[in-house]
Amino acid sequence: MNRFTTARQEIVDMCRHLSDHGYFAGTGGNIGVRLDDRLMAVTPSATDYYTMTAADVPILEIATLSVVAGEKTPTVEKALHSTMLQAHPSRYASIHTHQPIASAVALLHEMLPWAPGCDLTALGPHVALVPYRPSGTSMLAKAFARTILPDVYAYLMASHGVICAANDLKSAAGMLRQIEASAALYLRKLIQNRSTLDKQVRTFLLNVLDKTESQGA
Repeated sequence: MNRFTTARQEIVDMCRHLSDHGYFAGTGGNIGVRLDDRLMAVTPSATDYYTMTAADVPILEIATLSVVAGEKTPTVEKALHSTMLQAHPSRYASIHTHQPIASAVALLHEMLPWAPGCDLTALGPHVALVPYRPSGTSMLAKAFARTILPDVYAYLMASHGVICAANDLKSAAGMLRQIEASAALYLRKLIQNRSTLDKQVRTFLLNVLDKTESQGA
């Protein structure tokens, strides 16, 4: 499907960008992009982002997940992207990451509030929580489908990572940065307000958080 070559290359380029900035690691993390009313392109499974080509990016039917083009097996998280794009028909890009700070908050199994100053119209009221289910399973896809709301565009998957949807890949990457910044603020407040925490441990945790945040995009 040569008419989708540009969109497939944009997925390749975004995977490398997210890898360069610590949002993807190894082959962890994936993307789904709406191509038209029927089709989406997703990242291939277990493929090095730095050797991936546009031809490797599978094209699937959004509703059925049937593969219609592409040389590799689609990501095992394809159902998450299908669910996200079907729930938000005006949004064209869905990204799932294991970004470090937000993934740490996901271990707490708590909803994440946005940092002050965030545009809630574009982002939604908060980063919602999807209950824990094993990665890459139909159980996770079903839990996500039960959790997703029409006005919430970003989610923490408990003990797993992040997924969000935006109008395009660039906007989705910007949303990931705001999720990471909000997560950093949330964790910093938790650490500072834990009165029973040893002072040296508190200082160590805050230094780790500062270092991790400074290395992000």
